[in-house]
Amino acid sequence: MEQSSAIKCPSISYHLVGTKKIQQELAKPNVLERFLENKDDVEKLRKCFAGLWSLDDARLLQEAMERPELFVLKPQREGGGNNTYGDNVRETLIKLQKEGSDGLAAYILMQRIFPTDSSAFLVRDGICHQDLAISELGIYGAYLRNKEKVIVNNQCGYLVRTKVSSSNEGGVAAGFAVLDSIYLT
Repeated sequence: MEQSSAIKCPSISYHLVGTKKIQQELAKPNVLERFLENKDDVEKLRKCFAGLWSLDDARLLQEAMERPELFVLKPQREGGGNNTYGDNVRETLIKLQKEGSDGLAAYILMQRIFPTDSSAFLVRDGICHQDLAISELGIYGAYLRNKEKVIVNNQCGYLVRTKVSSSNEGGVAAGFAVLDSIYLT
């Protein structure tokens, strides 16, 4: 398919960029510098990264088992609802270690993010209730190129997902979050 003249959406390279493994690789020292010339831009971008690690570091595995609340264990696949949190991180790591390196290679460990929550009114099934919530902003872009020539590279929309702060999951279709709008203060 990559060798055909059809427009691929996304191309294989842009699909892979969104995978956890590539995100993990981009977070390593001196990797962003290959793609960005401005050191200030590199540092600004790096400040936005959460820690992402493979499970081949014994010291990190020990830290995750001692303080599992600081980590999220994620399978190397797309789609929500498959992440492991809290004490389940420790239990799953112990199980994976018994399975050997193949089991460990199927996961990454991510630094858990603790966003600030705020009071929100949420409507589900026509019923409004107030709760503490957190939101996630996603920015959409359109990118089209022909070999090395960039034809379109624009920001073209956004999506806000809001969920109660007590929920680990965040999928709208799965019923954990609701679609929302931006309200800047």
